[in-house]
Amino acid sequence: MNIGIYIYQQAEVLDFSGPFEVFSTATRLSSSDTQLSPILISEDGEPVSARGGYTVVPNFGFHNHPTLDVLIVVGGVHVAEMDKPVVLNWIKAQAENASLTASVCTGAFLLAAAGVLTHQKVTTHWEDIPDLRKQFPQLKVEESVRWVDEGAIMTSAGISAGIDMSLHIVSRLHSRELAEKTARQMDYDWQQR
Repeated sequence: MNIGIYIYQQAEVLDFSGPFEVFSTATRLSSSDTQLSPILISEDGEPVSARGGYTVVPNFGFHNHPTLDVLIVVGGVHVAEMDKPVVLNWIKAQAENASLTASVCTGAFLLAAAGVLTHQKVTTHWEDIPDLRKQFPQLKVEESVRWVDEGAIMTSAGISAGIDMSLHIVSRLHSRELAEKTARQMDYDWQQR
């Protein structure tokens, strides 16, 4: 399974690094044929300067990535991304074809701007909940939860909550046992709501 993680300039480092670590560790620990292969995708495939000046070289751009089974849109300084039709159109197209679409932190704003989130229960970073409610009043924004699972769409609260949600995704795509083994291997205390 190809798990595409969308990154962009000033993306939050743990928003993409945490899920990437979850899926790569789960793949390493899996004894089955199910491989949860994370790939980083940027708009043009060129290096991205994430928060704090952390330079990341994505695996692919919009023009050359493989078919995605799962799309994860991360948060960070997301406002400029909301004004890019090419980005929003790509997110919408990928979400229509993927079996699961998720956001970490303020990635929920991008999913909403792309029309992927329309009326669902969602969450985001606690600090951004008022803005999400104001900009997208049709959404049912949940507070004090680590993630919200709406079936084909998931959203997580801020930063480290993306790790919790990604472990939940592993439990859905493979098994709870693998999710628990992955959390233990990562020495991570999985918060399951």
